[in-house]
Amino acid sequence: MENFIGGDDMQIMVIILISCLCLQLAGLGSKLQTPLVPAFRLNSTFLACRVATPCEHCSVSTSEAMGYCKLPCSVLFLCLFISSCLPNLSLAGEVQGNLTAKLFIDASERSGHPIPQTLFGIFFEEINHAGAGGLWAELVSNRGFEAGGSNIPSNIDPWSIIGNESSIIVSTDRSSCFERNKVALRMEVLCNSEGSNTCPSGGVGIYNPGFWGMNIEQGKSYKVVFYVRSTEAIDVSVSFTSSNGLQTLASTNIIVSASDVSNWTKMEVLLVAKETNHNSRLQLTTSKKGVIWFDQVSAMPLDTYKGHGFRNELFQMLADIKPQFVRFPGGCFVEGEWLRNAFRWEASVGPWEERPGHFGDVWKYWTDDGLGYFEFLQLAEDLDAVPIWVFNNGISHNDQVDTSGVLPFVQEALDGIEFARGDSSSKWGALRAAMGHPEPFDLRYVAIGNEDCGKKNYRGNYLKFYDAIKRAYPDIKIISNCDGSSRPLNHPADLYDFHVYTSANNLFSMSNQFDHTSRQGPKAFVSEYAVTGKDAGTGSLLAALAEAGFLIGLEKNSDVVQMASYAPLFVNSNDRRWNPDAIVFNSFQVYGTPSYWVQQFFRESSGATFLNATLQKDSSTSVVASAITWKNSEDGQTFIRIKAVNFGSNSVNLQISVGGLGPNSVKLSGSAKTILTSAKLMDENSFKEPKKVAPIQTLLEEADKEMSVLLLPHSFTSFDLLKESAGLRITEDDLPLKSSI
Repeated sequence: MENFIGGDDMQIMVIILISCLCLQLAGLGSKLQTPLVPAFRLNSTFLACRVATPCEHCSVSTSEAMGYCKLPCSVLFLCLFISSCLPNLSLAGEVQGNLTAKLFIDASERSGHPIPQTLFGIFFEEINHAGAGGLWAELVSNRGFEAGGSNIPSNIDPWSIIGNESSIIVSTDRSSCFERNKVALRMEVLCNSEGSNTCPSGGVGIYNPGFWGMNIEQGKSYKVVFYVRSTEAIDVSVSFTSSNGLQTLASTNIIVSASDVSNWTKMEVLLVAKETNHNSRLQLTTSKKGVIWFDQVSAMPLDTYKGHGFRNELFQMLADIKPQFVRFPGGCFVEGEWLRNAFRWEASVGPWEERPGHFGDVWKYWTDDGLGYFEFLQLAEDLDAVPIWVFNNGISHNDQVDTSGVLPFVQEALDGIEFARGDSSSKWGALRAAMGHPEPFDLRYVAIGNEDCGKKNYRGNYLKFYDAIKRAYPDIKIISNCDGSSRPLNHPADLYDFHVYTSANNLFSMSNQFDHTSRQGPKAFVSEYAVTGKDAGTGSLLAALAEAGFLIGLEKNSDVVQMASYAPLFVNSNDRRWNPDAIVFNSFQVYGTPSYWVQQFFRESSGATFLNATLQKDSSTSVVASAITWKNSEDGQTFIRIKAVNFGSNSVNLQISVGGLGPNSVKLSGSAKTILTSAKLMDENSFKEPKKVAPIQTLLEEADKEMSVLLLPHSFTSFDLLKESAGLRITEDDLPLKSSI
């Protein structure tokens, strides 16, 4: 073994190793039965490569020790030349594994600019059953039997019949007492509790499975309301059962004389569940012969948010990101494929029984409009957010009202503003007051249409709306559909819409999108943004990181960007019309996608101060960063929050330097680090693993004005530096060592 290279020749040994690998890759070792394995033996004439079988390119017999393969010196020199790149390649590898960047922050009082109070909010569209079967807690689908259309007989789906043709006949007619929704269900019971045609055990009737199963939970109360009429006395059982009807979760009987139901009569019962079933149904059954009419059947849990009809856990998901505005109700839902199916606010207010509902022909499902214009305004108020109403401007995807005939649509918009803001003595203000809200809602923003810029009649129609609204309500801010970020608009506006759905790389690169936008004229409203396509899956870490970088850019340019919201907000996992979405739910479960969690990082940004900061990095470093100061409204403490997205596959050592602060101005206790990352770029959350990709918060060790932090590959990290103040007393227990937000 004395001829083998020793420790002093380690560099040569490594060169030989790489040389042999180069030869193998180049094909010189391809004739061998096994790959070349270096034995690190060297003399003046050959490079020794240890093999298990003879080499046909060398004059070496199989008997030669260790099976060495001798190569000519010319080949050796070639190998050495190729491997001479090794030191540089190794060095480059070290640099790639230890990228560095520097962030200089000016935290002085003169630094930066105020961020609008409205910068980050939410956009709610009735898509993916976000409202019907989602945020709106109504359990019954097609409660008024109107989904099948006004012509009778009609389809009553998803209602189904309990019993067969010998015992029951179910149809629809137009006998309802409600003028705007005349269809009612007629149930003729042919069997009886006794006699030759006896009803089956449990009776016959109808049932409704809700939206892919009703979530009925033990101990909770549910209010069931329906309207009924009959020519005879009735004995009707109202029940929640399992999906097959075999398990009864709650039940009560309604026994009423014929005189009490000879006209349409409202019935209301309270059911308390004795068991839990997440896939339940509502049944109306009887064993009494006769004809019964039903209409407007509703079932709602009593424990909705403030009794306002919002499903608690979904509402809380919204509240947790502290939205400063709510844009509603769309989106394409506002336009419709055809105007006849567009959302019309007047048809969505007043008593719920009187709302006709409509078929949303863009997203292809029926809504009873229980979540109507009033409820959207209430939602914004409950979230302490500003409502932004998007209304139809006489344009759908396929038809348009000529500008000469758009005035009725203009009046409809003015009436809608009066409903929200008018005095309770006004026509529409009085209706709002009758619905339980005598005080006006804080409606300050309206959008004229959605994605209609460039359509033939948009500009003409827009100007009619703009002029009329400004005359009646000069303080209202009006949003145009046309993008004004790269060129001036050809019409007046207070804000303009900017929508972007693109790949992860594209969106991340758009962190500078508004750097060169004119600071004069209307402000930008980025009302719809998201990573879509293969990068997004159904909500990936990759998509979230790109969106985080984009939002840092919006935050930086918040002197010209006034508002921003992700889209879409909700998806019922049983009806994915669009991918991805921020919040995923079914009848009883909910989780946030990584894109949802990104928004948690920005929930303190609205109304904060953006600090001037300079990021120094080389072109190979995919990092964007920003800094703000914000105040905790609960305890009055002030923080500097530094956010950084590492979009690359290598760790980055970030040197942070905060200037403009006095000595000992950063408090160690109370400072925190929060990181969003995962093992794989395409990792997603699920009902099984709802927080597989979720922020983790830890104590920020060695928090200071000058500090070095490590940004993990493919991560989004924030650092909250607690600013010291007089009389501040914080213990180590004020912040958990590890928690998920």
